[in-house]
Amino acid sequence: MTGPLASALFFALAALAEIAGCFAVWAVVRSGASLFWLAPGIASLVAFAGLLTQVEATAAGRAYAAYGGVYVAASLGWLWAVEGVRPDRWDLAGGLVCLAGTAIILLGPRG
Repeated sequence: MTGPLASALFFALAALAEIAGCFAVWAVVRSGASLFWLAPGIASLVAFAGLLTQVEATAAGRAYAAYGGVYVAASLGWLWAVEGVRPDRWDLAGGLVCLAGTAIILLGPRG
């Protein structure tokens, strides 16, 4: 599986895995959840790292930079879907700017 659509899929899966892993740690540290939440959280963060290696990019730094925009947009989706807080227009505008940056990094001509 290769190309921009495959990269988009791996970015989305990586974002979900990273956010879920970080949320597990947040739940333990900030919300008093059981320490048992750390096990799936760590597994999720390992999955995130593995998924990000599947993105089609010529350099790791470029893949990580492009991923940043996807992470921001996915975090806003998590905010709404999991935490029940609807993103406001400024959240959405910022997410769109970040996704535009992702597209520029991934799809821009290379010389």
